[in-house]
Amino acid sequence: MQTSHDMGTIRLPIGSDIDLAWVRQQVRKAAAELGFGLVQQTKLVTAVSELARNTLIHGGGGQVELAALHQGPAQGLRLAFTDSGPGIRDIEQAMTDGYTTGNGLGMGLSGAKRLVQEFSIDSRPGQGTTITIAAWATGLPHPRAEDG
Repeated sequence: MQTSHDMGTIRLPIGSDIDLAWVRQQVRKAAAELGFGLVQQTKLVTAVSELARNTLIHGGGGQVELAALHQGPAQGLRLAFTDSGPGIRDIEQAMTDGYTTGNGLGMGLSGAKRLVQEFSIDSRPGQGTTITIAAWATGLPHPRAEDG
């Protein structure tokens, strides 16, 4: 069912600090339009900020695709961050709290995962990385995958 919140798929480049600010702004706007509360918007934008920065710094830039999700009365947002960088050699290690490849606190990927309902990584060394997240507006039923 299409709603007035149907935004299709939006692709935004991630190639500079200016792009990072634009991505955060567009995600907050889309989340607000889909009925996300302020706390949920903040959690999502925090995760997006970390993932977009990783796309820029570790992946050499790339893009994010935003897509509105509608399942019954539930409204959500799916974001896929894609780069053509060196990839993640050891995903399990990269997802460990405290692990860092830079000067940060090591809360990046694992912290982002805790802020959203869905999180997946597809990465191959030398071929880049795609991290896909999804969040659902608070107060609406969380969609469940049907057992096949």
